[in-house]
Amino acid sequence: MNATRLCRTTRPFLSLALALCLLALGAAVALASSPQERIRDCTKVLREMAKENDSGAMADLIRSAKGVAIFPSVVKAGLVFGGKYGEGLILRRDPGTGRWFGPSFLNVAGASWGLQIGVQSTALVLVITNDRGMEGFVGDKVTLGGDLSVAAGPVGRNAEAGTDSSLTASIYSYSMSKGLFAGLSLEGAVVSTEYDTNRSYWKKDLDSRRVLNTRATKDAIQPLIQELNRQIKRSRQ
Repeated sequence: MNATRLCRTTRPFLSLALALCLLALGAAVALASSPQERIRDCTKVLREMAKENDSGAMADLIRSAKGVAIFPSVVKAGLVFGGKYGEGLILRRDPGTGRWFGPSFLNVAGASWGLQIGVQSTALVLVITNDRGMEGFVGDKVTLGGDLSVAAGPVGRNAEAGTDSSLTASIYSYSMSKGLFAGLSLEGAVVSTEYDTNRSYWKKDLDSRRVLNTRATKDAIQPLIQELNRQIKRSRQ
């Protein structure tokens, strides 16, 4: 079979498969969660990740972090061309006082090219280690790996044993899919502020800078704050 005939034969299958992948991503975008549902899902994911044997380094990084962004489900779909989309939130932390600020609600999206097929949902945590990293989230959107350096987070008991022993990146990423816990590279993904969701939570229009400078004192966010603080306490043991 020559190349032209092969292309004609496989084109319908490829088109159908790509359409199904795009449909999966479209469904993820359409099923936007409420602020309360998202906080609940973030808390659940953080608890599940904390149970993994390799999560010690993530807890160590959170202890000194300037902020944490959590995406309970990033849906990835593709057939040669691919994409990903997920909704989450970010909290700022003052390491000196241990106080948390926010949340500001976000989504992450990106495209990819290469050998890939199927649909997968992955939980994602971004640990932000410096002021420059936090400043990147004050605005409409930020490109990971472009505007800000991002690296797969070290795993294991000690952060020093990680893949980036100098720990110089602004952001370290952690993911969990089907019980597997590991660092994850997110070069080129774009994180955008969801102003409508922020308005729904805060009951007024606030830019992301004001949101991330407002103490996280609402009852709705406390379960997530408590879980983050548990992780910090566990990192000292």
